[in-house]
Amino acid sequence: MIPLGASVTKGRTRFAVRSPLASAVWLCLFEGATERRHLMERRGADWVLDLPADLSGARYGYRASGEWAPDRGLWFDPAKLLVDPYAVELDRRFEQDPRLAEFGADTADLVPCARVPGCADPAATKPPLFEVGGLIYEINVRAFTRLHPEVPERLRGTVAALAHPAVVAHLRKLHVTAVELMPVVAWIDERHLPPLGLVNAWGYNPVAMMALDPGVSPGGIAELRGAVAALHEAGIGVILDLVFNHSGESDIAGGVISLRGLDNAAYAHAPGGALINDTGCGNTLDFANPAVRCLTLDTMRHFAANCGVDGFRFDLAPVLARGPGFDPAAPIFAEIAADPLLSTRVMIAEPWDVGPGGYQLGNFPANWLEWNDRFRDDIRRFWKGEEGIGKLATRLAGSSDLFGPADRENPCRSINFLAAHDGFTLADTVAYEQRHNWANGEQNRDGHGENFSWNNGTEGETSDEAILAARRADIKAMLGTLFASTGTIMLTAGDEFGRSQQGNNNAYCQDNAIGWVDWINRDQDLEDYVAALSRQRSSNLQRFASLAEDVRWLNVKGAEMTVEDWEAPGADRLCWQADGWRITVTRADRRVDFVRLPQEGSR
Repeated sequence: MIPLGASVTKGRTRFAVRSPLASAVWLCLFEGATERRHLMERRGADWVLDLPADLSGARYGYRASGEWAPDRGLWFDPAKLLVDPYAVELDRRFEQDPRLAEFGADTADLVPCARVPGCADPAATKPPLFEVGGLIYEINVRAFTRLHPEVPERLRGTVAALAHPAVVAHLRKLHVTAVELMPVVAWIDERHLPPLGLVNAWGYNPVAMMALDPGVSPGGIAELRGAVAALHEAGIGVILDLVFNHSGESDIAGGVISLRGLDNAAYAHAPGGALINDTGCGNTLDFANPAVRCLTLDTMRHFAANCGVDGFRFDLAPVLARGPGFDPAAPIFAEIAADPLLSTRVMIAEPWDVGPGGYQLGNFPANWLEWNDRFRDDIRRFWKGEEGIGKLATRLAGSSDLFGPADRENPCRSINFLAAHDGFTLADTVAYEQRHNWANGEQNRDGHGENFSWNNGTEGETSDEAILAARRADIKAMLGTLFASTGTIMLTAGDEFGRSQQGNNNAYCQDNAIGWVDWINRDQDLEDYVAALSRQRSSNLQRFASLAEDVRWLNVKGAEMTVEDWEAPGADRLCWQADGWRITVTRADRRVDFVRLPQEGSR
């Protein structure tokens, strides 16, 4: 198999790109605005070119010719400059423009060039810095430090800021096990955003899967590698949130930027030729295609080997196992398991997409972790007064109804969370009954309609101290429940100190004060409360990896719970005792109490 991408060896530079149906492919080298084209040689499904020079740092792209028939999946237009799907560095960010989709319109001035990577030693790969039962901290890299007063202005909003001592100190205060970075690879704005004066602020619309976005990682691979090393030095792992379910080339009206102009078979199509849209984004990568799986595996190896990352979270992960239906024994799982490097990394699934049979919670491999939205919804509903203690106990005990029983050999696979980037923040969950997404320009129709949220008597901001106190009590109660739960837990950055998005539950396009983390006005008391909870939990993570064998569920009299206790109408108190701790949840008092029990024989 020909290694794809650009590589330098012994003073020579080799280029290889996959384009099975092209009639010709050109390598385009750029010096300033000057473009030099080199016709490449076909080698089966690939096109190759070997040049007798060390071109490290040179800017390049491809052009491909062939038939233009989008209705039949043929998008060859030599006027389009195409980004190497294996590019690892770009010279600038992507820019949305109608010309990207216009046949015959040259796009060399629009599309970023890849840079030929120089020779670099791989990062030292060690066992992942991660422990099941720990705390994952979800970060939008730009939003996280854009307003941080202690981070220098030149670093704010970048990957490099994650290595700043003030940021590391905050993560250590919270006893974070691993940060999970929302997408940092190069993405493009959706077509409808520029006319609204908006941008994609989350990054879930990638074009170049291996290349870091120059806006959040201007220093490229070296910048990410340095941040990972600094976090590792502090005992904190790094997980990358990767998007392999679709690309920013979008639906049939989207641009010709990379894969579409080279190998459109990378996208899944219905029998009639229409693009399959199991993602809600207009297109879906086809994981029945070995070339797509190869690109995915090579991307993960690239970040693990060259940056030292500890694992990956997969957005809309059922797509990885579609062909077209979801298959729990899909080839990608075996290929990851057989890889000497990837098999050692942490794998996390967002176990749903919008296609047929897309909700697959609990159906990923036994060594994968999964986002558990049932935990989020049931915990919210319990504190809202809509769910009973039986469901609460199931979620706190590790959701064995979804993942099966867990033990020391097979720890709990659930990632429990109260809020994530998608949906209300934790603070907004108790301050808004309805979404308020008017700033997104879609007449408040976007975002989740059912959030299991409540406002404690007033919608949104208020100066009423009684309402503010009730909201604070609700937040602390939910956080106490999260930190008492069996499984790995996750916080989204800022939820530990009351971050609000003003009721916007889909802030993907809000690269502004709505989406940025406000460090100046943070709730220090709440932050300290979370730090104390996390310190207590981190002292013995192993006991949260699976439900303790000695667990006892107790009624208000301290006796073992009976069926009548579990089914009592209006029951709102749950108490369990295990591993030397007694934890009591009382809905009426909005309290979660942790009590360390005296050891036997102690006085």
